Amino acid sequence: MDGLWIRPMKVEDIDEVLYIEKLCFSTPWSREAFRTEVESNHCARYVVAELEGRVIGYGGMWIILDEAHITNIAVHPKYRGRGVGEALMEGLIDTASRLKVDGMTLEVRVSNLIAQNLYKKLGFVSVGVRKGYYTDNGEDALIMWRGKYTK
Repeated sequence: MDGLWIRPMKVEDIDEVLYIEKLCFSTPWSREAFRTEVESNHCARYVVAELEGRVIGYGGMWIILDEAHITNIAVHPKYRGRGVGEALMEGLIDTASRLKVDGMTLEVRVSNLIAQNLYKKLGFVSVGVRKGYYTDNGEDALIMWRGKYTK
């Protein structure tokens, strides 16, 4: 997408991130949760997708030793299907690579085939299921890995 910029998340982005979070998730994270991630969680790395001065998506991960765990990723519904999610994931992958992190993992709803296909395109493979992982409806999560354990 022309003009799309992936950059580190700042505290000033939290209002726009919260707006997207509430549009995308039935159990959204709080303002304080995002503030903690950006300001004081030394394991956390978050990026935003910015277009024409507006945040239209975000993604985050925790770096623990040599592994990155994707914590969340969301794209404003108006901008889905245009490569924003892929750009965010590539931003996270690039960040992990710069930090010499080999393995990346995430959980995704078993019903979210669009996200699963994106993750597969980026080299993630399914390695298992977490039963009843999602608290809003008890849906299972597919566990996916990239790099470590998948070579």
